[in-house]
Amino acid sequence: MTIDLNPSMAACEKDAKALQFIEEMTSNVGPVQRRVLTEILSRNSGTEYLKRYDLGAGDDVVSAFKAKIPIVTYEDLQSEIQRIANGDRSPILSSHPISEFLTSSGTSAGERKLMPTIQEELDRRQLLYSLLMPVMNLYVPGLDKGKGLYFLFVKSETKTPGGLPARPVLTSYYKSEHFRARPYDPYNVYTSPTEAILCPDSHQSMYVQMLCGLYQRLDVLRVGAVFASGLLRAIRFLQLHHEQLAHDIATGTLTDKIKDRAVRDSVAHLLKPDPELARFISRECSTGDLAGIITRIWPNTRYLDVIVTGAMAQYIPTLEYYSGGRLPMACTMYASSECYFGLNLRPICKPSEVSYTIMPNMCFFEFLPHVGDRKGKAPSHEELVELADVEVGKEYELVITTYSGLCRYHVGDILLVTGFHNKAPQFKFVRRKNVLLSIDSDKTDESELQKAVDAASRVLKRMNATVVEYTSYAEAKTIPGHYVVYFELMMAAAAAVNDELMEECCIEMEEALNAVYRQGRVGEAIGALEIRVVRGGTFEELMDYAISRGASINQYKVPRCVSFTPIMELLDSRVVSKHFSPRCPKFNPSGNHHPDNN
Repeated sequence: MTIDLNPSMAACEKDAKALQFIEEMTSNVGPVQRRVLTEILSRNSGTEYLKRYDLGAGDDVVSAFKAKIPIVTYEDLQSEIQRIANGDRSPILSSHPISEFLTSSGTSAGERKLMPTIQEELDRRQLLYSLLMPVMNLYVPGLDKGKGLYFLFVKSETKTPGGLPARPVLTSYYKSEHFRARPYDPYNVYTSPTEAILCPDSHQSMYVQMLCGLYQRLDVLRVGAVFASGLLRAIRFLQLHHEQLAHDIATGTLTDKIKDRAVRDSVAHLLKPDPELARFISRECSTGDLAGIITRIWPNTRYLDVIVTGAMAQYIPTLEYYSGGRLPMACTMYASSECYFGLNLRPICKPSEVSYTIMPNMCFFEFLPHVGDRKGKAPSHEELVELADVEVGKEYELVITTYSGLCRYHVGDILLVTGFHNKAPQFKFVRRKNVLLSIDSDKTDESELQKAVDAASRVLKRMNATVVEYTSYAEAKTIPGHYVVYFELMMAAAAAVNDELMEECCIEMEEALNAVYRQGRVGEAIGALEIRVVRGGTFEELMDYAISRGASINQYKVPRCVSFTPIMELLDSRVVSKHFSPRCPKFNPSGNHHPDNN
């Protein structure tokens, strides 16, 4: 679907140039992609990795690349990456010096990944960032008349044995000159001082960012964080610390708990006694009623700027509750540690309708047709489809070749082609290609588990409860094994956990799972699904534990499946009730499908 990005509709001249750039890139996908691949192969021709495949020179290099270079995963490159991390400065993957390593969030399976990157990648990331507000200004006018309250954080970086920084991609960006020395832009003004964002102590950073947001509450036109979970954490912080915040606002002082001198200096100009505002904050936050809290505290908010696609979709009901159901949720861009990919050209759309338009200048994109079960057969580069050649309605797995030296790297994202803007395809993020739960021959992925949780949520409404957070694991110690799902619930003050309704939640979840699972249940290869309700705040503790072990507060996502013993012990120590499915789900052996799975 082509979207009207007419530069004449732009809010200012700078926006007009950005919109014109988007139009040029998306109208020339084929030529731009060929130029990008040619540049990457030319500059990296002397690397150890490409020399292995003897691509030759001249016009034949691109053809040789397509014929010879295999699809790889992180594990395939781990030895090369480790050499770079250990200090080998020879051109292993990239002819340009590796400037740092970008770490994964630490919540996916296995150890953190170290993605090598080069200095100029910051320019490409900044370019994509610079396109977001010109698009948003087409849909939400007047954003230059106020500010954005964004809860953004850095993590203290580490060093590899060879001395290179290793840090999350957002920490890298926030610490770069692109962010620290960004020019004033009336359409992109934050309430938070940069010093607070760059404070490595997450509590001090959150406190000061919240304090600034409260002082400037009538200026706030948009509220956001990177992920929906980050915004929910901020609201929880307000609930827990509103008394101290109100005290500081009433007295015009800053609590002694904020030790960072640069942070204290950055807010000194704001610290004026405002007893009326302090009373307002106390009144709004002390009742425990958080319905519509965002629009009550920040009444001029036009939208929430958070990622609510993929695993973040389960936060939508809670965000709607906190915003009174009045605010759209804008998912503006699609990116990963490996590369930034594209942006949403219709940012004020329903979360279920979010599609990202890939910008062909970011890297060389290829797509592997998604096949549910390859039966052990590795994907072949001969199956790959180029960016301009994907087909609407089909699912693909993303494969990228980057300026930093990743060649045909299998990212692991599964994308659905929903349409085109000019000649650039638009993709809906479907899920990560990772099976979460398996007991027998069943395989339940993230989207299927989310669908089951949605089914349980419909039952929970009958006891005025919603799922705040959840995770799961496959319990193999019982015979037969069974799925265990941990729920943290938000309930009305007078509500109590109803055993009968919780059992109904269990069976509704099983009914929503795939046919192979239900067949296993009927055949007694899989035991009854179990829901364990944990007390409030448990998932906050889980996040704090993950951060203490190196996860980034910006990029942290609750793992939808856990297997690490200390985490499971923490969860089990917080369980307040356990509930099992009272019967087997329906299964039709002749139909081999379920109506909900059509």
